[in-house]
Amino acid sequence: MNKSVSIIESDFGTTVGDEVVKKYILKNEGGIEVGIITFGGRIITVNTADKKGKIQNVVLGFDNLKQYEIKNPFFGALVGRYGNRIAKGKFNLNDTEYTLAKNNGENNLHGGEKGFDKVVWKVEGIEETDSKASLKLSYLSKDMEEGFPGNLATTVTYTLNQDNSLDVLYEATTDKTTVVNLTQHSYFNLSGDFSQPIVDHEVEIDADEFVPVDGSLIPTGELANVEGTPFDFRKAKLVGAEINAENKQIELGGGYDHCWVLNDQKAGYRSVAKAYHSRTGRTLEVLTDQPGMQFYTGNFLDATLPTRNGGFYAKRSGFCFETQHYPDSPNQSEFPSVRLEPGEKYSTKTTFKFSTK
Repeated sequence: MNKSVSIIESDFGTTVGDEVVKKYILKNEGGIEVGIITFGGRIITVNTADKKGKIQNVVLGFDNLKQYEIKNPFFGALVGRYGNRIAKGKFNLNDTEYTLAKNNGENNLHGGEKGFDKVVWKVEGIEETDSKASLKLSYLSKDMEEGFPGNLATTVTYTLNQDNSLDVLYEATTDKTTVVNLTQHSYFNLSGDFSQPIVDHEVEIDADEFVPVDGSLIPTGELANVEGTPFDFRKAKLVGAEINAENKQIELGGGYDHCWVLNDQKAGYRSVAKAYHSRTGRTLEVLTDQPGMQFYTGNFLDATLPTRNGGFYAKRSGFCFETQHYPDSPNQSEFPSVRLEPGEKYSTKTTFKFSTK
C-alpha cells in the first residue's frame, strides 16, 4: 500500500573528508517535495505548485555536494550551536570566559568556522504514515567544539505533513552549562525564478519591535518600535517598498538583516510571519515558539554562486525567515536567556507552511 506521504533515499556524494552524504526526498500527494541532505542537514529543494499547478523549486541551493562544501551563505543549512552573531567572539558563563572564532569581522557568526552547517548529520530514524513523513537527524557536538562548553547532543526532525507544512523540531541536551540557539537558514524565492529579486514579495511579520544593531551588526541592547520605520511589517507590504529607504539601520544591514521581536511570546507556538508572491500565488506561513525571527533579504549575495540552470544568485535573489533567539544574547542580560543546563532539554518547533491563493 502506498503511503500518502513518503521518503525516498539516494546518495548525494562523498565529502572531502571521505564521509558519505545521503539525500532524502519527502513528498506528499499534495504535490510538494522537500529535498534534504545529511551534509549540514540542509534543505536543498522545495518543489511546490503555483496557483496554476506549475511545480517549481522555491529555495536557493546547488545540485552537487562540492558546491555546498566550499564557502557559501548557509544555503538551506541547520545553524548551530549559535545562530546569528556573538560580539567579539566571546561570552561569559558561570564566571568563565569562552572564546570563539571571529569568522565575521570581529564577531562569531552561525557557530564558527565549522558549525552545524558543515558537518554530516547521522540519520536516527525515518517514519512514514498516511499523514506525515519524518526524517530525524542527530549530531553530537563535543565539549569545547568551536569553543562552546559541554557535549551537546542535538537532534533535528523534519516532518512533511499532508497539508504542505514542513515542521522542524530542534532538541538538545548538554552535560555542562552552555548556550544554544538553533535555526534553519533556507533562502526562499516563491517566484521559482532565481534570476528575479524577492522585492516583489509581500511580507507580513507580527512584531511591534525589532533589534537595532551597530556598525558590526551586533545589537545595541535596545528594542526599537517599528512604528513609522521601514521595519513595520505588521500589515503586509512589498519587500521592495522601503528596502532602500534613508534609514541608518537599513544602511547598516544593506537592506533587511535584522531580528524582529515577535509578538505574543508567552503564547508559545503561533503564526508569526507570512510571505506572498502575487504572480505565482504562492504563500509561505511561518509558525514558531521562538521569541525572535531574523528577516534577511540576501543583501550579500553577489552573483558569484551558480544557480542550477546556468545563472548566478544575485543580490536579493532570496530571503530568509530564521526563527531564533536574539543575536548576541549570551552577552545581553536583558534578552531572553539562551542558557541550557545539564538535566534540561532544549526543544523548539518551527513550521514552514506552503499554499496558494
